[in-house]
Amino acid sequence: MVLPTASVVMTVRNGEHHLPEALDSLLGQTYPRLEIIAVDDGSTDACPRILAEFAGRLPQMRVIRQENGGLSAARNTGLDAARG
Repeated sequence: MVLPTASVVMTVRNGEHHLPEALDSLLGQTYPRLEIIAVDDGSTDACPRILAEFAGRLPQMRVIRQENGGLSAARNTGLDAARG
């Protein structure tokens, strides 16, 4: 198993209108060993569905869903999960 050399942690909460564009931007990155960690901090809109769709197509993307704990908690969750 080859570990990523860089990680991007993206916190998400009720941003369904902007999320696809943000994820498409990450897809456009050319860094070869990039890990994408999306932390869904208790979204109540379509964010969980959108994240699942993108993660199904991207092996380098992981989605972590948690109850709403705020931006700092979501960021820390992502940092704890990062391997890059």
